[in-house]
Amino acid sequence: MSVHLDPARKHDFVFLFDVRDGNPNGDPDAGGMPRTDPETGQGLVTDVAIKRKIRNMVALLNEGMPGYDIYVETGTSLNAQHERAYAALNLDPKQRRKSEIEAQQWMCQTFYDVRMFGAVMSTGTKPCGRVQGPMQLTFSRSIDTVLAQEHGITRVTQTRQEDIDKGESTEMGNKHVIPYGLYLGHGHFSAPLARRTGVTSQDLETFWRAMTLMFEHDRASTRGEMAMRRLLVFSHDDPFGRAPAHELFDRVQVEPKKATPRAFTDYTISIDDDAPEGVTLTRVLG
Repeated sequence: MSVHLDPARKHDFVFLFDVRDGNPNGDPDAGGMPRTDPETGQGLVTDVAIKRKIRNMVALLNEGMPGYDIYVETGTSLNAQHERAYAALNLDPKQRRKSEIEAQQWMCQTFYDVRMFGAVMSTGTKPCGRVQGPMQLTFSRSIDTVLAQEHGITRVTQTRQEDIDKGESTEMGNKHVIPYGLYLGHGHFSAPLARRTGVTSQDLETFWRAMTLMFEHDRASTRGEMAMRRLLVFSHDDPFGRAPAHELFDRVQVEPKKATPRAFTDYTISIDDDAPEGVTLTRVLG
């Protein structure tokens, strides 16, 4: 087994992705504009946005496979997912503590994102407890400042028939984009927590593959061109780790070659392969 597929090890990882002429993560509090840090002007992509893409990719890769259902799914209420556990195990909601423990185990076995990311499943009349997920991601932050732009667009048909009847022939809209941004994010995998939720080596293999492919099957005109550029995994030979994560992350340095980068080739990526004793670096991508 490759070390980065071993759920009995601690893993810390770095990933780099870029976007060209697109909006990687719109901010609903800012009218859908790309998320930015107001102090530095750097672009931001939330962990929630990345996990949504991973969930969607896992559903494509493992469609119909037992144990790879998705808990946080469009069009399905969370309480309805809880009810599936009670129905499958014929649990009595009145025996709350006993039923909650058994339901929680079933949820971990059935839903990939529950056993990987965790979930708060204490809602509704048939709660399934809370699960602390072993796989956690940070916000991704662009290396440089990004310039959020708003472009006006027109459409040749109207939304409402009455507007056409009045003689209107076009309708205005807008698109929010950044010309280019290279984003860096971090992630962590806890072996002790993975043992509790039942994560397998196949789960990890699915996760790394989903990360490398998630932009390839999430195309949309609003997101422009997005691509995963690097995925580097530091695997420890100890479930609790052999070196602090931040020291490992510091071994990956990204420097721009010009004042206004507009392509991935406008950056220099340096990676220190001389990892500390007990830590193995796997270049899953790049």
